[in-house]
Amino acid sequence: MPHDDASSEGRPARADVVIVGTGPAGAAVARILSEQRPDLMIIQFDAGPIVSDPPGAHVKNLSEGDRRTAQRRSEGPAPAASDISTDTLDGYASHDERIVRPGTHLLAEGYRQSGQDGLPALAFSTNVGGMGAHWTCACPRPGESERIAFLDDLDELLDEADRLLGVSAGLMADAPLAHEVRERLSRGLDHRRTRAVAPMPLAVREEPDGTLWWSGSDVVFGEATRKNPRHRLVAETVVTAVRTESGRVLGVRVTDRAAGESYEVDASIVVAAADAFRTPQLLWASGIRPPALGRYLNDQPQVVHAVKLRDVAPQSLGPAGGPIDVLSGVSWVPFTDAEPFHGQVMQLDASPVPYEGEILPGEVVGLGWFCTKDIRAEDRVEFDAAAVDEFGLPAMRVWYELTEQDRDSIERARRAIVDVGDLLGDAVFGEPLEFPPGASLHYQGTTRMGEVDDGTSVCDPDAQVWGITGLYVAGNGVIPTATACNPTLTTVALAVRAARAIAARADKTVLTEQTQDLSHA
Repeated sequence: MPHDDASSEGRPARADVVIVGTGPAGAAVARILSEQRPDLMIIQFDAGPIVSDPPGAHVKNLSEGDRRTAQRRSEGPAPAASDISTDTLDGYASHDERIVRPGTHLLAEGYRQSGQDGLPALAFSTNVGGMGAHWTCACPRPGESERIAFLDDLDELLDEADRLLGVSAGLMADAPLAHEVRERLSRGLDHRRTRAVAPMPLAVREEPDGTLWWSGSDVVFGEATRKNPRHRLVAETVVTAVRTESGRVLGVRVTDRAAGESYEVDASIVVAAADAFRTPQLLWASGIRPPALGRYLNDQPQVVHAVKLRDVAPQSLGPAGGPIDVLSGVSWVPFTDAEPFHGQVMQLDASPVPYEGEILPGEVVGLGWFCTKDIRAEDRVEFDAAAVDEFGLPAMRVWYELTEQDRDSIERARRAIVDVGDLLGDAVFGEPLEFPPGASLHYQGTTRMGEVDDGTSVCDPDAQVWGITGLYVAGNGVIPTATACNPTLTTVALAVRAARAIAARADKTVLTEQTQDLSHA
């Protein structure tokens, strides 16, 4: 897996497949193609820098100093000051409308239109690995109406996504007090629910020395991609247009950010896997504008609460020792149609707000309830042809409102999280907090998948854009359903489906070695 920071030497001229973006979805496409079609020449671009070795690693795996540097370098053209905290728990109980997390950068303007709710906490990560370098690694499976009904192979795809992400359901199941937390949750909830409380499936593995390795895109890329001599990663290079002619992909136009120079790469297959905003932005800038592009935008309204476990017997604390991690254990209250929330119950080794007295590992429990959004075509991102963003692409303008159905769902979640908190312990910061729209970072729907080309979707079930042969989309934006669960597992599953389709259809586009040599001449 040769890779470059921005460099004018040896610029690629031609490929079989160009992948735009290196988050878990783009990495999954590269991995499946490397495994199934090692004959294909793959060029993968990212607008951001390489911030870790191996490229795309989760920042939790880095030393404190390297983590701080990686987070700052992921924060776009205007990173936070060096003295700003890199602790992801900071701001957990914040009332700030424009809450921002380390390793991300806010949309500077255009996040709200007059009289609307907007997405004030809308944020991005610009680095190799994307948001996959900074996420929680929670990988719950969608259930009931969250599932995509027209995909008969969804469960097998989710199994494959588990493999690529390295998901384990039991790694933290034996953390201090985790059994006590799940027992209390199960006793209070399972009798009335169609999906039972369980340990949260996490994309984490335990190393031989007992340390944890959190999955980023590096795990998804895997050795198959890193050892693929026909896969090349080009960082700090913005793809500014997908070139097409007569409904067929010709390649891409890119800009080397370091040199400020543009060039073209020929390819008959392009996979746009940036994120739920920058993928539709690229298509729009390329003149590819199906009616649903940028529409059906949905975030997951989020309510948070924290409690300190009550009535914990000393013998329940397990062996003495230092904390396992920032998280001691994670439990899962799955989404159901009757209770349309996804609950993420995180045992912490520190209180998210100042707390007097001793805090034992796993004794403070943070609860995050994510709600489904009332999905509407009116909720959308548009692009301004008269203005550009910091990367030279059309500026974003977000139109987004919480409906009465959404507000009712949030209020139900608020009541539910208090009830669940009461099953566990005593509130740490009083009433639950509602995070501002956009804070979940789980943006979906803007390049949604559909069963038929009826104007309400951007791509077909294989993620190929309607009417453009050779153009595929990947990322959270492809998910067409209203979900409350963390989207990464589903996103990787859909990227697997797209990659398999590309692998099966690419026979007529394979470059001969002679053609490849001529393209560099």
